[in-house]
Amino acid sequence: MPVARPESSDSRVIAHVDMDCFYVQVEQRKQPELRGHPTAVVQYNAWKGGGLIAVSYEARSFGVKRSMRGDEAKSVCPEIQLVRVPVARGKADLSIYRNAGSEVVAILSRKGRCERASIDEVYLDLTDAAEKMLSETPPESLEVIDDEVIKSHVLGISAERRDVGQLNDTHSTTHQPPKLKTQVESKEMFMGRVIAFLLEPSDVRQAVREWICRSNADRRDKLLACGAFIVAELRMQVLKETQFSCSAGIAHNKMLAKLASGMNKPAQQTVVPFVSIKSLLEPLPIRKMKQLGGKLGCSLQDDLGVNTVGDLLQFSEGRLQERYGINTGTWLWNIARGINGDEVESRVLPKSHGTGKTFPGLNCLKTIAAIERWLSKFSEELAERLEVDLEQNKRIAQTLTLHASAHKATESQSQKKFPSKSCPLRYGTTKILEDALNLFQAGLREYLSSSSKAYGNGCSGWGITNLSLSASKIVDIPSGTCSIMKYFHTQDQSCSSTKEFNDKEIFEAATLSTSGTCAVKKNEPQLDSVGEDAVIKDAAGGNRSRDQKGKALKEKEPKEESVNDMQETTESSCSGKADGTVPSESGGIRSLHRGADQSRVDCIYKIDEIDPNVVDELPREIQEEVRAWLRPQKRANNTMRRGSSITHYFSPNKNL
Repeated sequence: MPVARPESSDSRVIAHVDMDCFYVQVEQRKQPELRGHPTAVVQYNAWKGGGLIAVSYEARSFGVKRSMRGDEAKSVCPEIQLVRVPVARGKADLSIYRNAGSEVVAILSRKGRCERASIDEVYLDLTDAAEKMLSETPPESLEVIDDEVIKSHVLGISAERRDVGQLNDTHSTTHQPPKLKTQVESKEMFMGRVIAFLLEPSDVRQAVREWICRSNADRRDKLLACGAFIVAELRMQVLKETQFSCSAGIAHNKMLAKLASGMNKPAQQTVVPFVSIKSLLEPLPIRKMKQLGGKLGCSLQDDLGVNTVGDLLQFSEGRLQERYGINTGTWLWNIARGINGDEVESRVLPKSHGTGKTFPGLNCLKTIAAIERWLSKFSEELAERLEVDLEQNKRIAQTLTLHASAHKATESQSQKKFPSKSCPLRYGTTKILEDALNLFQAGLREYLSSSSKAYGNGCSGWGITNLSLSASKIVDIPSGTCSIMKYFHTQDQSCSSTKEFNDKEIFEAATLSTSGTCAVKKNEPQLDSVGEDAVIKDAAGGNRSRDQKGKALKEKEPKEESVNDMQETTESSCSGKADGTVPSESGGIRSLHRGADQSRVDCIYKIDEIDPNVVDELPREIQEEVRAWLRPQKRANNTMRRGSSITHYFSPNKNL
């Protein structure tokens, strides 16, 4: 449900930058000969020419729309060039578009807080940059103003050639006189549009110049004028460095900026002064508003007779709260007045990584073998993207989620949705595939509400029409840890894309526990929340109970060895276990370490001093071996020290 957030200030400068038919521009940069010609990017599925996912403005002028398929687009515009998206692992590969979007984000983030909303759109908080410009070089003091700034559309001044109720529709080049919309438009609003229509382009630009350079303007408008300068400069930098054009909306909050960015496309920008908010919102169809395209929007139309945002103004906040609850009622009352307190989050990297595919009609997946085949492809792609993110951005994902859509044989069963399932994410193709398959089987059991026998191979009682995997809860890795990626690489040889990383640059499993000692754990961040005393497994792999979270953490020495070093030492010189430890004749564990001079140190640790609870923090492969060394009769020994970490006992500096 929507969340009502009060605005921190009505003097913020927020921009929404939206790339113009982005996929087409990316393809035109690859193939410059496509520039200036009707072009569309289509899905790799060749049925009826493939579905259009991006259409150039040259093609739109012929009547080509995104809702068409390739064959229909050809019939409407025979000259159109259809470019198919790249294909990898039997599905669309959007890497080229994703990477191109990253190029744009890197440029836009130079001037302020940047939030990447999708592959081709970004929010910017330019308040600080606008404040600085206003104090140092206010617009009225400038003798020369860039033409791109003067071409800005300022609502209430610029000649708007189409209704605001048709945002994001096909760009129109027709020049028709405005007509009075008696149901939603006042006489004053209509006359304003008539005057704007009668202005010649040169007159409009002069009016925009005067608005930008007013010395007696409201401070909020002055900040927006500074925002227009900053956004115009950024858009030109994007064009120069990437060859991509973009459009933008500039307003006092994210909602208004988003609405404005689609009003004048391509390669233009629109400013929403405070006094023009009402004229922007009143005629806007209620279903065009974000979060009102579903059940809530239908309820407003069916139950309250609200068809435009202007219709919503007649209801008091109390009435809306009574009907939809306090939070949603306040949110509706706010948006009708252009109030939106959502902050621009500082995020230039994606919040999650996902991959999936649809299997419509007869192409639906009906066997576990088919599911596993596709999950294998998804796991491979997801593992590659996670490793790139880890290497380049020093981030790890914590949660793996499986989503699916399915249909059943009977009509009554077909109404039930396939449940999404999540689990802690383990890195590596094989591990992701194993967990994904388990998630699918758990979801299928719940979906069928029957025993495991009901979903064996060959069962035709269900069919999967959409399947996807995503990795989320991505966090920055903690500093001061060593690498365990080599351990993953030796254990999971199936991940062919795995690269050797520098030990100082990659996340590792030796992280600080609450007792101040190091706990060895593989890169399997988890979050368990059962009951008040639940243990939180943080992104670095350490366990931390809620009543211990205030304790100070002891920093690990940079030269302390990781599991990988122990493994490498013993593999070349000892026939014992691969993690560098071997059972000793005295009933303890012997560990081989390198000292400061790279010589090996042979240390023996008593089993009865090792806390068995720490074993749970180790990678599963190590857990099995360590448990085999532990003697059951020794586990109840009173000499155990709770909260200790296994690395404490493997430390060459430990006093035996």
